[in-house]
Amino acid sequence: MVTETELALPGGDTLHVYDSGDDAGDRLAVFWHHGTPNVGAPPAPLFAAADRLGLRWVSYDRPGYGGSTRRPGRDVASAAEFTARVADALGIARFATMGHSGGAPHALACAALLPDRVLAVVGGAGPAPYDAEGLDWFAGMTASGVASLRAAVEGREAKERYETSGVEYDPEFTPADLAALRGPWSWLESVVGPAVQGGPGGLVDDDIAYVTPWGFDPAQVTVPVLLLHGERDRLVPAAHSAWLARRCPSAELRLGPQDGHISVLNGSEAALEWLRHRTG
Repeated sequence: MVTETELALPGGDTLHVYDSGDDAGDRLAVFWHHGTPNVGAPPAPLFAAADRLGLRWVSYDRPGYGGSTRRPGRDVASAAEFTARVADALGIARFATMGHSGGAPHALACAALLPDRVLAVVGGAGPAPYDAEGLDWFAGMTASGVASLRAAVEGREAKERYETSGVEYDPEFTPADLAALRGPWSWLESVVGPAVQGGPGGLVDDDIAYVTPWGFDPAQVTVPVLLLHGERDRLVPAAHSAWLARRCPSAELRLGPQDGHISVLNGSEAALEWLRHRTG
């Protein structure tokens, strides 16, 4: 059972929070950082594995999505502030983080900026910083993805204009992705739908955050990190996780030769087992 609450932030903003921990006892809290555009409900396909491993899911809608107040100009590093506030409100001292796609850099931000609280990180199919030295950031991306993110590079006005222009985004999912979306990961429809219906604000802020300074260096992350990526991913090419694995001193990279952006999530249960082992 997941409990949903509203957390008041200084200045009158609100975060919409999810917690599976009513009967969590001494379970390890894992903060789930959602993709773009999603709301923050924790991943139902992984509930059984989390129960087996003694894990508690905690998450929130990033500002601009679902029930969380929009905060234009937020950077990726802001995830550390929001996560710490949620953890404090729930009485959670230490925790792990996990994110998929756009959620992966937010999970890393927590480890970089909350080093005394974050125990380990799992990131799946996430982008590297836009200024990543030696990385051709757009190489291998779908044409529609390049157009969307180049609009973000041009600035907020250009990005908002792009998102209201009626241009259709084509993720060009692989056959493995489509199979995953017909299976357990059809769950994604339940978090994408509300995010899209809420308007483009959260997506605009996310994409601008990805292509502007993150507010931290992945090299700051010293806790165990597991990066998952599909070699056939064209939304965020695998070269991004390869770069992050070289940059993070404690990172392990697992590549799925046949996986795309969604089917890489099929490795999430094994990733949770890795996380449980690394955190005792």
